[in-house]
Amino acid sequence: MSRSIGDFVAHSVGVIETPEVKEYQLNLDDQIIIIASDGVWEFMSNQVVAEIAFEQYPLLQAEQAANKIV
Repeated sequence: MSRSIGDFVAHSVGVIETPEVKEYQLNLDDQIIIIASDGVWEFMSNQVVAEIAFEQYPLLQAEQAANKIV
């Protein structure tokens, strides 16, 4: 089931609070990091999210990219 940090009501119906954690070594070729909840990943592919983010990247418009993704 889903994860919900600090949601004690959801915990009572089976939602777990233990986050999924992944480590990644950043390198000089990395340009952006996208951190999003399952509310994004459930409806959009990695490719679509990356395309939206990279549209705004040359303009240094991180907030606009985030708003478009949401």
